[in-house]
Amino acid sequence: MAAAGPGPGAGGAVKTLALVLEDEARRGGGGGGGGYCSGDTVSGQVLLELAGPLPLRGLRLEAAGRARVAWSESPGAVPGAGTWGVAVRAPGPGPRREAEVRYLDIRQSLLRDPPEGEENLILLDGRHEFPFSFQLPQEPLVTSFTGKYGSIQYYVKAVLERPAVPDQSVQTELQIISHIDVNSPALLTPVLRSQEKMVGCWFFTSGPVSLSAKIERKGYCNGEAIPIYAEIENCSSRLIVPKAAIFQTQTYLASGKTKTFRQMVANVRGNHIASGSTDTWNGKTLKIPPVSPSILDCCIIRVEYSLAVYIHIPGAKKLMIEMPVVIGTIPCIGFSSRNSSITSQFSMDMSWLALTMPEHPEAPPNYADVVSEEEFSRHVPAYPPPIDCEEQLCCPVFAYIQEFRFQPPPLYSEIDPHPTDVEEVQPVSFML
Repeated sequence: MAAAGPGPGAGGAVKTLALVLEDEARRGGGGGGGGYCSGDTVSGQVLLELAGPLPLRGLRLEAAGRARVAWSESPGAVPGAGTWGVAVRAPGPGPRREAEVRYLDIRQSLLRDPPEGEENLILLDGRHEFPFSFQLPQEPLVTSFTGKYGSIQYYVKAVLERPAVPDQSVQTELQIISHIDVNSPALLTPVLRSQEKMVGCWFFTSGPVSLSAKIERKGYCNGEAIPIYAEIENCSSRLIVPKAAIFQTQTYLASGKTKTFRQMVANVRGNHIASGSTDTWNGKTLKIPPVSPSILDCCIIRVEYSLAVYIHIPGAKKLMIEMPVVIGTIPCIGFSSRNSSITSQFSMDMSWLALTMPEHPEAPPNYADVVSEEEFSRHVPAYPPPIDCEEQLCCPVFAYIQEFRFQPPPLYSEIDPHPTDVEEVQPVSFML
């Protein structure tokens, strides 16, 4: 809620002027709300508390949004202005660069018209509430952002118009989000880069340092950890250190000129790699901090990100490769979709459970129907007659197992012991 104190006038008749949005969490102002999107409805109330009767000319609501860029160029050098004709820097600031783009402009009147013949409307003392509601344009709105040389801001403002005194106003910021779905095919493609650098100069080279790095996809969201796969080979004579970082690049355009601001938002460091050694990153993670999503649809402000894997080499320029990264707002659901796909396949494979078992299952085959008694007697050796332990008490007592009553399975043979009459099949040839 945004509020203004007592305004000027007779006895300070306006005690409170406030603007309240229904969904305060989406209001913005650096909070953790999700923000509004194109086509959303913004609703709220303007609260007015009076200490006494107050004449008013009007109470209007304004919603505006714009991108603005402004910076001053460094003063240029004036040739021949110094001693002996040497160029010197001109005094004072350089030319001013400015640009502005409007995205939202809505106005509403929250007071009824005054009676005929009167210019003002009289409000009695006490508390008054004026509800309002408006819809954001269906056209894509650029994400709210505040940077080094520009900003993209949206706000809702209530203006109280009174006769003979300046207008009194109160405003609150709207946080606008332009969603970026990282599940798009362009953001799901992996990114791979490699580079090699010869350490040393002229004839005093100490060997190359090679680096190759890969990330699984191009799109990520705040709070995600980016797994980095890299291979570093140190064939030089120096001790090197691999590092990785996420950079934010802000680009501003105005009057045909470009201004760039670059900053590191997160970094991670690897282990030292001695001369003649190699190191491998098998998914070393770098977590994305809370940052603004990528802004790629504004004509005067761009916010882009990149993941850089670089090697610090003592006494030489660092070896660096950069891979573009897009910070989105809709997380990747590829893993969930794969899980659901596997689950559906598993459920399909388990459909055999629905088959019913027969009420009377078929009994297994009797081997007596397959092997004759004569063949069985040929393959089974004769057992010795049992010994009467009562007559020969001096012999050890053994447990004699009764002969197995069931016949064993038939022996493997290439010849069918029970051949059947088979009709001869004449070969048939086809002419193509």
